[in-house]
Parts: sequence; C-alpha cells; structure tokens
Amino acid sequence: MKKLTAFAIKAAMTRPGTYQDGDGLFLKVNKKGGAYWLLRLQRDGKRQDIGLGSAKLLPLAEARQKAYELRKAIKIDRRDVLAERKDEAAAKLTFREAARQYHTENAAGWKSAIYARQWLASLERHAFPKLGDVATGGIAAADIIDVLLPIWQEIPETARQVRNRICVVLDYAHAKGWRSTEAPSGNGSLKAGRGLPRQVKSRENRKAMPYTAVPAFIAAMRQKPAFGRLALELLILTGIRSQEVRLATWSEFDLEGRLWAIPADHMKRGKAHMVPLSDAALAVLARANAFRLPDTDVVFPGVAGKPMSDMTLLKVLRDMKEPFHVHGFRSTFTDWAANEDFADAVVEAALAHKTPDAVQAAYRRTTYLGTPAQPGARIKLMEAWGRYCAGGAAAPENMVSPV
Repeated sequence: MKKLTAFAIKAAMTRPGTYQDGDGLFLKVNKKGGAYWLLRLQRDGKRQDIGLGSAKLLPLAEARQKAYELRKAIKIDRRDVLAERKDEAAAKLTFREAARQYHTENAAGWKSAIYARQWLASLERHAFPKLGDVATGGIAAADIIDVLLPIWQEIPETARQVRNRICVVLDYAHAKGWRSTEAPSGNGSLKAGRGLPRQVKSRENRKAMPYTAVPAFIAAMRQKPAFGRLALELLILTGIRSQEVRLATWSEFDLEGRLWAIPADHMKRGKAHMVPLSDAALAVLARANAFRLPDTDVVFPGVAGKPMSDMTLLKVLRDMKEPFHVHGFRSTFTDWAANEDFADAVVEAALAHKTPDAVQAAYRRTTYLGTPAQPGARIKLMEAWGRYCAGGAAAPENMVSPV
C-alpha cells in the first residue's frame, strides 16, 4: 500500500527525516531543506540505494513510475543499474581528464617534483595519443595492450611503468564512480606472456657505444646540426643523464666560470650537481646559443619551445643506425676513464652517483672541483674527455639552423 500523498510530502519538506512510500521508495529530507527520492533494493544479497532525483523536481507519481521501472530492470531484466550509471558518468570523463585530476589530487604525495613530472609526462607521451580522449569506462585490456606494444620491447622499463600508471588511473576512476570495474589486472591479460609478449631479457636496450667509436660518432653528428644532436653531444661530453640535458635552461650555466649548476629537481637523486664544462662542451653551448629561440630559456627546445621528449635523443641514434642506448654513454665515459687511470671516486662524483659506503659518504664530501687557481681532478677529467671526444669532430664549415 502506498503511504505518501502530495499533502504529506508538502508537510515533510519542513521536517528533516526519512519517509517511506512502499516497495522500497523513500523520501529523504535533510536539515538544509534538500529533499530527494531514494529507492532501496536487494540485489545478489546486497542492499542497494539508488537515487531517483530531487523531490522538488520529480512529483510523487513520476517517482513511483521511475521506481517501478528500476525494480523491473533489476529484478526481472537482471540489469546492474548502478554499474550502468557509473558507465554513463564515465562517458563524460576522458582518460586524460582522469589522469590529470589524479595527478593533481596526489601532488603532496609525490616523492619529488621531478618524479611527479615524469609520472604525468610518461602518460602524455605514450598513453594520451591513443587513450586521452577515450572515456575511462570504455577502456579495456585490449586498448591498453595497443598502447604498450610499440614500446614493450624497445623500452621495457618505461613500458611497465606506463602500464602500471594507466591501471592506477583506471582504479582511481573506478573509486570515483566513473568506471564500473577496476583496471585489468597486471596478473591477468596485462601480464607478460599473456596479453603482452614476454619481454626479452637482454641488456641490448642499454648497450653502450665503445669509447673508441665516440670521436667519429660526434664528427658524424655534426654533419647535420639539430637541437637533438647538440643535446646528445653535450650529454656525451658531460656524462650526465638525458633528463638533465633535456630540461637544461640557460640560467643554469656560468659560461665564464665554466660550470653547469644542475638544480636538485632536475636530478634523479634530488640533489643539486655541479658539472665542469670542457672546451668541447662550451663549444656545443656556443653553437646552441647561435640558434637560441627568443621566447624560451630552454637550451635544447622541442615543440613550442618546451623541453624535448626523452625519445628525441634515442631517435638521433636510431636515425644514424646506431644500436646503442642514450644512457649507455655514461658507461662509455666510465670505460674510457678507467682506461686512462682516473680514480674511481672522481668518476663516480662526475656521474653524480651515490657513494655506496656509508662511512665514506659521511666523511668524503669533496666535489673534486678544486679552485680557479688549482683546478681539481674532475675538471682535469672532463677536459681530457672533451679533448678525446672532439679529436675527430671538427665543426662543419657551413652550419644551418637546427630543427
């Protein structure tokens, strides 16, 4: 039997509480004067409360009709109405929007500013082109696999990170009600050997160029100047990582003092690093400065003056038919330094590696930079490396603007 009447509803609007109509239909009135219809049902042994809308906009007769249709859909048609509603909400929210919202909401929890940038940048670079405009509720395992396959063997570590980050965003979307299910499991269809091929366990992706080949390689790079090639040359000459050269700005360089002060948020370990600049490194910066763009402080700009993609440097190697990895040049530098009998501690300092021995780390605080009057071991190391690398790398006579 129906209990509510239009008169009773009007009176209830002034008294907060819950008013039952029958067959699971309730009128809920809160202390702030809000009133809405609620349908309570049992599905698979679990109680479900489904909102039907505002009682101020939905008359009693329409609320009863809507409740009837939902009861029929759930009990007779066996539809998961709540899941359908989540999917409808998800249709209005894209993966790009969900990822950026997750990234913003978790801003305080990132372990470093550079990690936070890398986290979102990896999705922007690898996931957004295919998934960015897709509704979170419409993304299945096959869509994620389609994103991962092009990079799964080429850059396996990055591919695994992208897979995990896509799943984090989808789980976040599920928790927010934008998606009816959690992300596909990394132990299911997204596991190597199932939906994805097994990754080749090889060090080929980190293969280092023999140091004997570096002078000729640099000479070949200079035949066709480009910001990517200039950036890779500076990376080789300084022994730093790709992100440090890609994010470099002119304000970091003291060209007269021959020093590059890399800020902490550009470094992998989150600790500022000083790099002595050899004559060869200064020559690279001089060439980059000749093509400096007016509206950016980035030394090696990519699209719209922003830092170039981390794939740009790898592309330089691939375009030149070289099978080596960008990060491998740090090993190349290490091998050359060992062959030239430079002290391991000096080389490790040049690479900004953490001292593994805790006692040594506590007491050995020198940077090996010395003073202007007495240059330290690291300055001598980098100058010798620069001379070696530039040995077969004469600058071309007719340089054109890099692209």
